[in-house]
Amino acid sequence: MQSKQDVEAGSKANYGVYDDAHVEPERELLLPTESDSPTTSTISTPRFSLVHLVYAFVGGAALCIGARFLLDVSGIAGPPQLGDDVRVQAPPYAGSTEVHQFPPVAPTNAFPDLFPTSVGYPGGTPTGAEPGLIATAPSLPLQTGAAQLVAPPKIHKHIHPAHGDDVEEEDESRKHYKSDRPFNLFRSWGNLSPWYSVPRGAFGIDDTAEPPAGCVVTGLHLLHRHGARYPTAWASFGGPAKFATRLHDSASQWVATGQLAFLNEWTYKLGEEVLTPFGRQQLFDLGVSMRLKYGFLLKNFTETNTIPVFRTESQDRMLASALNFAIGFFGYPFEGQYQQLITIEANGFNNTFAPYKTCPNANAAGKSDRSLLYVREWVSHFLAEARERLSRAMIGKDGLQGEFDWTGEEVYEMMQMCAYETVALGYSKFCDLFTEEEWEGFNYALDLTFWYDSAFGSPVARVQGVGYLQELVARLTQTPIASHNTSTNATLHTPETFPLDHALYVDATHEVVVLNIITALNLSTLAASGPLPADHIPKDRSFRSADLAPFATNMQFQLLSCASTPEPQIRIIINDGVVPLHGIRTCPYDDKHGMCPLPAFIEAQQETIRGTDWAWGCHGDWELPQGSAWNSTTGDAPQAYNSHN
Repeated sequence: MQSKQDVEAGSKANYGVYDDAHVEPERELLLPTESDSPTTSTISTPRFSLVHLVYAFVGGAALCIGARFLLDVSGIAGPPQLGDDVRVQAPPYAGSTEVHQFPPVAPTNAFPDLFPTSVGYPGGTPTGAEPGLIATAPSLPLQTGAAQLVAPPKIHKHIHPAHGDDVEEEDESRKHYKSDRPFNLFRSWGNLSPWYSVPRGAFGIDDTAEPPAGCVVTGLHLLHRHGARYPTAWASFGGPAKFATRLHDSASQWVATGQLAFLNEWTYKLGEEVLTPFGRQQLFDLGVSMRLKYGFLLKNFTETNTIPVFRTESQDRMLASALNFAIGFFGYPFEGQYQQLITIEANGFNNTFAPYKTCPNANAAGKSDRSLLYVREWVSHFLAEARERLSRAMIGKDGLQGEFDWTGEEVYEMMQMCAYETVALGYSKFCDLFTEEEWEGFNYALDLTFWYDSAFGSPVARVQGVGYLQELVARLTQTPIASHNTSTNATLHTPETFPLDHALYVDATHEVVVLNIITALNLSTLAASGPLPADHIPKDRSFRSADLAPFATNMQFQLLSCASTPEPQIRIIINDGVVPLHGIRTCPYDDKHGMCPLPAFIEAQQETIRGTDWAWGCHGDWELPQGSAWNSTTGDAPQAYNSHN
């Protein structure tokens, strides 16, 4: 495969070298030779009046404005037609994969013995009191942006399909694409969004994460997702690598123009699965944030002469996320301050952070991928104009429009490329190819994906979340799990690796498992708007994957002691938003702070555990019709759960 010069690491370009052979012909044309340069001039100097200068200035400005208008319109709406006899093609390296291997396998200047990480002489090291923003501050800091990421300077609201104009007002036919929140590109990528503090009241409780007056936090169970990563190795629909492959394999059949002209020089720069630099920072920052809010809980460990046990699993991005969180929470070096349990994510190993590895139905077609039908239909609606618009920007090998046509899935892959390149490289030219309403459509496409595959609309959601519920109840009751009949791992449930009496727990997992757990907990207000349709975006929808499962999403189970009640209380905070618990049968319906008495909460979760049949949900021989012929808002397999809390 022919490669672009200097694309791969190790190429030897002579940057900055002056080459007379290349510039001499141009210099001959532009510069007079010595014989042609007269020593004296006999030509008189022309004189211009102020009127001449004004006319010249106005005429030049008009030409510039006209040229800019033509460039803008052609850039959005597509290229001019080329003649039938013109044959064009992109460079052969377009769409090829670009890899920079760092660090080198065997660097010649690596002398670790000469660079110890500690040489003694640390100076004074007295510590101070632990922070506790959650208890002391009048308000908590909010996660409002991603300072290291760059968005396009402008995203059009809507582009008229005929002539490429930016249209601010939306007609009646477009209202089913309109967002009910102010537009924010970084919050329009579903599970690929960087985590942010959700708007106050987003989940139905008009309150903040600070404990209510008269209450103090006595414990915290934190569940978080890994940080921003490269694309996964496999995708049932879309996938940036598939887009790059088609582009590269067909480079001799097209040339891109207008807004897509950058594709002629574009190469695929994304890796696979592992954290990006921004993803590492997300978890470091999350660790710092949680230490500032809940650091005072470490006093419990000092008093009992113990250290915390945090859990993650063996995938590279999962372990890296946990360790970056630890560096943020404990500082470097963190050795001796906590213990990191690493569970194994692989087929055949019980793991509540990866329950799909021992649940066959969670990998079965028609059960685990129910979203496909809905997503394909929705893409055909919301990307129809974008597909036509971007196809006009492609010229086929014979110089004609229409010879190279994007599919709806490939346009969707371009939107994925925007999100992935931004969180990996900091900026992506793919982002400004689409309008605000198209980005809202993309956001909703990911809502469809996770509603039907991992959350309330999935027949295998609750059963995959029930193992973590067992572990949560075991910790809350300080009682070992009696029967390991789900995804729990008996080998790792020892007093050393699974302590039951700590004030602080931190667990790392995937977004699909976070959604499994949300479903198993029966946080039904998040499912209040019901099954998601494939032909429009419901107004004020209650389920948003960007709110619930973005990169570095975090779910706090706050334990509280309140002067107004003798019973301990529990609250659930997701990305700084308080979640109502009244969907849980035993919790009060009208608590304005989202609290539930801890004994009542435990009772309801124990009912869920008893009523969820792992054998049937994961191993049962059951089938479902496609699409809306079967629907769920509880995440249960059919006939597997007859008594919901």
